[in-house]
Amino acid sequence: MKINRYLNICLVSYRSNPHSGGQGVYLKNLARALTDLGHWVQVISGPPDPQLPSDIPIQHIPGLDLYNPADPFRIPTLQELSDPVNLLEWTGVSTMGFPEPFTFGLRAYHAIRNARQRFDVVHDNQSLSYGIWALKRVMPTLATIHHPITVDRNLAVKSVSAFWKKLKHMRWHSFLRMQKLVSRTLPRIVTVSECAKKDIAEDFRIPAHKFRVVPNGISTDLFYPIPDIQREKNRLIVTNSADIPLKGLYHLLHAVARIAQRQPIKLIVIGTPKKNGGIEHLIRTLGIGHLVKFTGRIDHDIFVRQYARASVAVVPSLYEGFGLPAGEAMACGVPVVSTTGGALPEVVGNAGILVPPGDDQALAAAIRDLLGDRSKANALGQKGYRRIQEHFTWKRAAQKTLDAYQEVIRDYR
Repeated sequence: MKINRYLNICLVSYRSNPHSGGQGVYLKNLARALTDLGHWVQVISGPPDPQLPSDIPIQHIPGLDLYNPADPFRIPTLQELSDPVNLLEWTGVSTMGFPEPFTFGLRAYHAIRNARQRFDVVHDNQSLSYGIWALKRVMPTLATIHHPITVDRNLAVKSVSAFWKKLKHMRWHSFLRMQKLVSRTLPRIVTVSECAKKDIAEDFRIPAHKFRVVPNGISTDLFYPIPDIQREKNRLIVTNSADIPLKGLYHLLHAVARIAQRQPIKLIVIGTPKKNGGIEHLIRTLGIGHLVKFTGRIDHDIFVRQYARASVAVVPSLYEGFGLPAGEAMACGVPVVSTTGGALPEVVGNAGILVPPGDDQALAAAIRDLLGDRSKANALGQKGYRRIQEHFTWKRAAQKTLDAYQEVIRDYR
């Protein structure tokens, strides 16, 4: 189905850090690609600032921003709490919940209803709030679900043994009830892989015919090979420093400890671990502190150079709705060892080595295989680079998203 005119598009996103997290990367690149195709895009965003180019207008929706790393869980002023929505947000956080999708949706609803600009379509970036449900009653509306957060919840609950900790995770993920209810009412759901479609349809009980699969693009202007930099022997890179069980860093650290028993190894982790968290504790327990380096926050040029120096990129996630880290490494020409968690096989294809998620022994064996066979590693690196160039561009993603917009507009009318 073809778009026969330019559209006025409203992209709605409640928490879209442009430097970390798939939602922020998605918002920034989809807005850019849609604009480049000639459509008018306005972004409605909660904190943090998604740092969009100046030609893409953005309306910042103020909130309490209680997850701001510079001042986390601050105590709001009485004047702030006089706003009923702020009071709901503060109450939710104070009782160990995550109310941001709900409260952001209320604010976004009023902002869009009061906007002078009339939008042809509203595209929600996984807030799935009651505000989005209200909007779809008055204008064409759809949403992207990157992956089912039920997976995160189930893994988080499984990762702890104390009953009260399980309850804590259940409480934090209580926003899922709202998201399931709202998503079932929307005419179309965009998701980023066949795997995500299957799992969301099952966990959220959404009919399969409502989905449109639109794979993410990879920003090849930001992620690219640097031939002048030589790859360092036995150097691994992973781009997730989080303690979140879903991301699998726990299993990669065990794999590194196994490899270190046989040969030299060095792991570069892009980011910073949670202070005194489970990852730091595990590194001390395994005695591999001298083998693991956390880069902290680094600018993009240094990030790409880290890829250029790496012998192998590892994606140890237990589940990914798409798998941007795998695609970005492949765009840099780095050979990839990845798990088969979620949609990762759809991204990696036959251009990397795939192992079962949560299996540190298989992960270690695959890494040793590539470290010991440079010709195989080089061939996979080149194959991965070509795969990204041919199949995963943001222009292609924007064009397929426009097809979904046209369907929603047609059905609404």
